[in-house]
Amino acid sequence: MTVSLAGGNVLRFSFDPAATRRGDIEVASDQSYDQESGYGYDLGTSPESANGAYYFSVSAEDGNYRLEIEFGDEQSASSNTVKVESRRLLLEKVDTKPGEFVTRSVVANTRNEKLVPPEKFAPGGTAVVLNEREIGKLHWDDKLTIEFNGSAPSVRSIRIEPAAVPTVYLVGDSTVTDQPYEPAASWGQMLPRFFEGEIAVANHAESGETMKSFMTGLRLAKVLQDMKEGDYLFIQFTHNDQKRQWPQTYVEANSTYKAYLNVLIAEARLRGATPVLVTSMERRRFDEKGKIVSTLGDYPKAMREVAKAQKVSLIDLQRMSVMLYEALGEEDAPKAFSAGGKDATHHNNYGAYQLAKCVVQGIVDAKLPLAKHIIDDFEGYDPKRPDDVDTFEMAASPFSSDLAPLGN
Repeated sequence: MTVSLAGGNVLRFSFDPAATRRGDIEVASDQSYDQESGYGYDLGTSPESANGAYYFSVSAEDGNYRLEIEFGDEQSASSNTVKVESRRLLLEKVDTKPGEFVTRSVVANTRNEKLVPPEKFAPGGTAVVLNEREIGKLHWDDKLTIEFNGSAPSVRSIRIEPAAVPTVYLVGDSTVTDQPYEPAASWGQMLPRFFEGEIAVANHAESGETMKSFMTGLRLAKVLQDMKEGDYLFIQFTHNDQKRQWPQTYVEANSTYKAYLNVLIAEARLRGATPVLVTSMERRRFDEKGKIVSTLGDYPKAMREVAKAQKVSLIDLQRMSVMLYEALGEEDAPKAFSAGGKDATHHNNYGAYQLAKCVVQGIVDAKLPLAKHIIDDFEGYDPKRPDDVDTFEMAASPFSSDLAPLGN
């Protein structure tokens, strides 16, 4: 029998034979994921993996799922970090003592590239147009993949069920997307960690994307197909849209850039969702006085003007990123970026985590209703006083690549 979350099924997996309940699916230590079984350890990993991190996948349809995860071990202490799909952070450093068991509830979003087919003779398509790097990745498939990580991960059981909760949709480029490989990371894949278990984050941003390509590639169609009243649409585009050398997708700051933002705002509002504009973070370029030199031209100003005209909440990540980089200083700022600081656009786990905190603080400052779902341990964030870059810790995912993300 194939196990699947399709059709609203509720599944509970037990990883401890001594704690298995009636109706549980007991997971054997050698149970590998395949389409026939529909569940199991994935990507060649298991709890016995050498680096401690491992993946568990379940066949699933598009949607939001509540994960009730029980951590702990009778004999040993544990320390657990949980990510889903392509390194989307949900929980970090959930610690238990020997004989102690702790249950945490979180919500994960999963999706595939399929679209509802258009009517005969209608324009459109049946699937999102993926770039070659996306094919086969965990954030575009027919399963929900959970990464268990941390210094000593120990999972006793997982209960998974559909979750009817508001969804925060993210649209943007490589600085927002779920980067699949270490060391690159984005604020979008860190954001779910800062919400309690009544909010889902669906990160549709992708490296190399612009507003025009997001529409022509049917990525926007995928978002709008699933969007419902009460959801949010966070919009961050600039880094690639500003490139005159990309003539097919270039938009001018004070005309077409504004026009495309207005389209995204209108589409969200038409469906009862709340649009939120996010100015793009700066690239890392210092002048001789240790100040950041803007590379974004008039685009942040144009977005602020659209936000004011449309009465849309604005998170000014451009201004906050300047404060962050200058607070770190020219010597330490590279430690927030990918490729050991050689990349001046894309961030590593530390940089992405700091920018996610900026976004969360922006949600609070904008007084969005979403703010009531921010986790209790968020104490506010001042980008002029970032976390210590040298003591920051994040459990690294098992797979890495030195291939730079698309766009710059």
